[in-house]
Amino acid sequence: MSKNRDKLPDKVCIYARVSSSENKDNLKRQSERLKSYSIAKGYQIYKIVEEIGSGVNDQRKQLNKLLKDKNYRLLIIEHKDRLTRFGFNYIKVLFNEIGKDIEIVNESSDSKEDLMQDLISIITNFCARLYGLRKSKRKTEKIIKELKNEKKS
Repeated sequence: MSKNRDKLPDKVCIYARVSSSENKDNLKRQSERLKSYSIAKGYQIYKIVEEIGSGVNDQRKQLNKLLKDKNYRLLIIEHKDRLTRFGFNYIKVLFNEIGKDIEIVNESSDSKEDLMQDLISIITNFCARLYGLRKSKRKTEKIIKELKNEKKS
């Protein structure tokens, strides 16, 4: 563990996430369960962050703000995949390096519906990237063609 741990406030941050706005009611329930858990453990709650977004999306605004926040020592999540579907161990290692930790309340896996939603998000994400790459390639080819035409003139 890092020696930075002693310098950080002894506060916890709660992070709750659901994949889509259709699960908004579950987001509130998840947040309340984590709040009750933290109170029962005697933790001092610094902040509760709720977010709607896919676990494979690495552009979640609330999570990005939370990861940069230096005012807490422990991040409380219900399931590992509520933080991220992929790369959880990397985040945990980095947290430990700066003296923070992540506490997972329930180690069991999540529902099939959430997994299916994330699979759809992965496919959508890759399709968007592929389309973007094609568009970028066409744009580059157009620029090259224009440069060649300018050179001929």
